[in-house]
Formats: sequence, structure tokens, C-alpha cells
Amino acid sequence: MGLDITVLALDWERLERTAPAEREGVLYEAACPDTDWDAEPESGWVWPASPEVPWAGRYEFHGTTGSYKPHFWAGESWDDVRQFAHPALTRALDAFLGGLGMWYDGTDEDDDALDPGLFPADPAPWRPRLLLVCPPATVSALAARWSDAEPLLHGLREEYGTHAAAPGRWIENFDEFAVLLREWAVVVRAAEQRGWGLLGLPV
Repeated sequence: MGLDITVLALDWERLERTAPAEREGVLYEAACPDTDWDAEPESGWVWPASPEVPWAGRYEFHGTTGSYKPHFWAGESWDDVRQFAHPALTRALDAFLGGLGMWYDGTDEDDDALDPGLFPADPAPWRPRLLLVCPPATVSALAARWSDAEPLLHGLREEYGTHAAAPGRWIENFDEFAVLLREWAVVVRAAEQRGWGLLGLPV
């Protein structure tokens, strides 16, 4: 057992118009639709995420089996190699991976930062902490940072092999690192094209 992640793209205005007490149920229906219990896992985008939530899409990352571990180790790998990267790539990926919650700059993080009023504040009913919250403006900023990073990413291969390659862990080499980042770029661009936001649920 371990931490999982399901990423949703959502019409943020529809989410905000949903009664706060109903939002968690809506999101979990989009992440784990009742109609999908017997279905084979899909990779890539599922549109809509659920017939009950037509204003949401769900992305399933290839080769991760839903686990958060590859995303965590991609962040760890970036931390190992970032000081050896081109400065422009460092700036761009710091912002891109930081915005996705995969890399942290060492500053203290507010435990409530990933829950900006989306759910009722009543602490009595336990619920998992969100792994990712990106309103549409944040998604647009992430798309811009990826546009800066993408042309420079191939130049990281040699330094990655020297400083971050780790056979045997979830993200073993540069190719696996780059594939995962490019999948996140697909997620970000799809949300940006719709003017939607992104959420990451721990399921």
C-alpha cells in the first residue's frame, strides 16, 4: 500500500458553484465513478471523468499504476540535478515542478495551502489532503513555464546520468524522468486549452 494520485481537470466555475458540502462527493465520483468498478484501467485522458460529472476529465498516467511514487521520485531526481542544469531550465522546472507539488524549495509550507476553501472547514469528518490544487490562472502559468523548459530539457541528459540516475527506483534514468514530465505537460495543456483548473486526489 502507498499513496496514490488521480488528477482531474475541471471547469473551475462549475466547481465553485457546487455547494461546498457536495464538492467532495462530486470529486470522488469523478475520480472513481461508480460505473468503472469492473472496467479495465485506462491510460491517458478519460472524457468525461464520469457521466455524473460531465464538466471534468480524468488523467491516468502511463506505467505508474496510479501510484504517487514516480512523481515523488521525479521531484527527488530534479533536486539532485537542478544545480547542474542550464539556469533557464532550472528557473522553468523549479516553477513547473514546484507548481505541481513535485518539488519544494525548502520554505515552510502551510498545511492549508492546498485546500483554499474548497471544502467546509469542519474538521470532524476526516478526509484526505489534496495533493494538487491549480486554479485556471495557475494552470496558465504552468503551461508558460513548460514552454520555457521543453526546448532545454534534452540538454539535461548527460548531467542527469551523472547526478540523478538511480537504477532500481521508480524513476531510474533521464528518459523516464522526461516521459513523466511530458505527461504532466499534456495534462497542463489540456486544462489550459479549456480554461479549466487541476486537482490531484490521493486515490
